[in-house]
Amino acid sequence: MESTVRLSAAHAQVLEKQCAQAVPLDAQKTKARLREIGIDMFSFDERIGYLKNFGNHCLSFSAFQPNMLFFDISGIGYIAYMKKWGTRFVLADPVCHESDREFLVGEFLKDRTNTAFIQISESFANLLHEKFGHYATQFGIESIVDLKNWSLKGKKKQVLRTSINKARKDGVRFMEMDGENIDDELSREWLRTRRVRRKEVVFLIRPRGQKYQEGTRRFYAFLEGELLGFIHFDPVYEDGRVIAYVPNISRFSPKFKQGIFYPLMVHAMETFQLEGVPYLYLGLSPMVAADEDMTCESGILKWMVRFLYRYGNILYSFKGLHFTKSRFAGTEVKTFCAHREWLPAKSMLTVFRISNII
Repeated sequence: MESTVRLSAAHAQVLEKQCAQAVPLDAQKTKARLREIGIDMFSFDERIGYLKNFGNHCLSFSAFQPNMLFFDISGIGYIAYMKKWGTRFVLADPVCHESDREFLVGEFLKDRTNTAFIQISESFANLLHEKFGHYATQFGIESIVDLKNWSLKGKKKQVLRTSINKARKDGVRFMEMDGENIDDELSREWLRTRRVRRKEVVFLIRPRGQKYQEGTRRFYAFLEGELLGFIHFDPVYEDGRVIAYVPNISRFSPKFKQGIFYPLMVHAMETFQLEGVPYLYLGLSPMVAADEDMTCESGILKWMVRFLYRYGNILYSFKGLHFTKSRFAGTEVKTFCAHREWLPAKSMLTVFRISNII
């Protein structure tokens, strides 16, 4: 890149301090030359440091899955993306302070490579639309549960209470443990029951075999020694502390017809509540879109999103996933994709391809 100058991080900091009084505060181009900028430039420990300070998106942790690339700027943070068929697909919001997003994205887009942003927050989508001229189209919703005030009370949660009572009556046991060596067979059995059978869904969901697992939590359900199901939770960070967990991997035995997801989730949520964890992020319900349209959206893509939710369940259980998450009565927030084209058909198909949905 034109603005790339290779300096050590320590040297860059010294230069910034020396030039601070001589350079106007708004001289962004000059400041950019005092930083290291590059692809996969950070050490692993440096990247984890940024994750734990700024990784407050439900998929920030998922960016450590295989085949991801990183655009790094020292002293600011990074953008995680995957490249396929000439397009970069950015996963989630940038991992940096919110005030640094515009500068980080501006540097990232300087080479004019075709780029799409997937599963991003509304605030970041607005920035891409207002400052960089991207369409920002709703891609689904995310559900966030306030654990401080959550309980099993309420009509909507009747299905949770019923499933918990049934599991107790049957003698199902729930526990948190490191079950690394007991997951494989149930995973293979579970995948055979899915609409997407060839491989795990990836990119939008991190793979079970992701190497970096620090801070993850694993909860299991057993009946008379037989594994009925498990859920792996990933941490969500802010300012060096865990502010939430998100269930990213879940598998269940098709032999247990009563279903075990609800009682196992509630067991984990009650554990997090006792620990004082503020939130549970339930993650993306894809293709769920609001009835009203926004001026920043591509009308044709919004129509396609609604069409897929209504008729695309042969590809993926969009409606079933949305219904299941809605039972926890969390706060639903919009999630977006951002793109340059009015009709990003190729980009949308490519996302499904790299995610193993098609």
